[in-house]
Amino acid sequence: MFKKVNSCGLMGINAFHVETEMEISKGLPDFTIIGLGDAAVRESRDRVKSAMRSSGLRFPEAKVTVNLAPADVKKSGSLTDLSIIAALLAITGEITADLSDSVFIGEVSLGGDIKSVSGVLPMTILSKREGYKNIYVSDENAFEASVVDGINIYGVKTVRDMLDHFKGIAPIKPHEKYVNSSENIGNGLDFEDVKGHSVVKKALEFAAAGGHNLLMLGPPGSGKSMLAKRMPTILPPLTFDESIDITGVYSVAGLIDRAHPLITSRPFRSPHHNISLPALTGGGSVPKPGEISLAHRGVLFLDELPEFNRSTLEALRQPLEDHEITVSRTGGKFTYPCTIMLVAAMNPCPCGYFGSTKKQCSCTDTKKKQYISKISGPLLDRFDIQVEVAEVDYEKLASGRKEEPSEAIRERVCRAREIQNERYKNTSISCNAEITDNLIDEICVMTPEAKEQFGSAFEALGLSGRAFSRVLKVARTIADTENSKLIEKKHINRAVNFRTLDRKYWSN
Repeated sequence: MFKKVNSCGLMGINAFHVETEMEISKGLPDFTIIGLGDAAVRESRDRVKSAMRSSGLRFPEAKVTVNLAPADVKKSGSLTDLSIIAALLAITGEITADLSDSVFIGEVSLGGDIKSVSGVLPMTILSKREGYKNIYVSDENAFEASVVDGINIYGVKTVRDMLDHFKGIAPIKPHEKYVNSSENIGNGLDFEDVKGHSVVKKALEFAAAGGHNLLMLGPPGSGKSMLAKRMPTILPPLTFDESIDITGVYSVAGLIDRAHPLITSRPFRSPHHNISLPALTGGGSVPKPGEISLAHRGVLFLDELPEFNRSTLEALRQPLEDHEITVSRTGGKFTYPCTIMLVAAMNPCPCGYFGSTKKQCSCTDTKKKQYISKISGPLLDRFDIQVEVAEVDYEKLASGRKEEPSEAIRERVCRAREIQNERYKNTSISCNAEITDNLIDEICVMTPEAKEQFGSAFEALGLSGRAFSRVLKVARTIADTENSKLIEKKHINRAVNFRTLDRKYWSN
């Protein structure tokens, strides 16, 4: 006897179709699972047997063979437990319904309960795309899966509940479709509470408008972290496709809030400087997305940048260019998306007061050089905007006057993004920071005066080829905020001024 039931597997954040093929034949009682499964897959035998007994069902006294196809793709975890149970119930005649249009995903406990698993969202998306009408998941995963429209979501609590459903004793109703709630921005943070820093706020606005990486350098207590934490309040709202994209990453990482399964706000991740390389980039014995991928479509904030391990920082260089990171393990290659804005903050020296007008620096030249050199030239080159954050005067701090609110800044950012959306509507580019080299001459068109000014600045500052394109991209963003079709001289000057910190602090 032979039966086939549909399930899914995960490779990184990408779901793939798995066919759970089962054959029962005469011979000594045996239960074998083949198809390149890991230890958790092989342990399904004991979970399934115990779950059957606990549910009052008899396990066949025969030779049972399960093949998880395709057999050349590694399977991991307990995702296929439920499909094995479904195949057993179908092959023994307990379930007589046609299961060809259904997908089964979930882990079964020894007591017959259906437990939640990670990565249900991308697997549900795949199932809908491949034309399946129904998907059976743990009751705990049903709300997450309901984000996907066009497929019936059935939340199953126990093996017995699933059997009663198919027998018509107690049919399970499809889960209600998820209704998107309002966006939660900033958790009460607002730029109107930040006194002074007009130049830094403008730099943050340009970074948000064009998706540019930004570095803030200044003494302790000057407000770098306070400014960075308010960046999400001025970023443009997520589209539904972007929300699905981000939620898929969090689903695989097992970080979905079951009360709010769809992520509607741009992520803001701020890992501590003692973070390990796998935790930042992704990986581990069971590969999971790292902080750089959890910040996908949002902000990765690295405070106290020189305190991070240098090899960890250097690992960011390629993902910042490629917008994805590949983790290679013996079980295969796992690719995670990481289209991020990198925002970093640092002191200019170990004591933090080099260049301060209020406190004298106590560091030797050697210590200052060693500290600043922890940030390599290639990594520094990837910060499109570099801005110095000075201490705020007492008069500004003591004034009761409110500053410009985040909402007003966000409106300007959204207008600039609308211009970019129209410009890039037939491409894979979403913002100015992603302009490819083959399009930069076409998109970043300068006036003759701007071109002359940029040439002079390029020679005087000794900019690299990467810096050349990044200055142009920032100038394009500044021009967009002013609704200017051409990049003018003033836009070039402003963009160049945001690339001078490396000459001031790193030149010696």
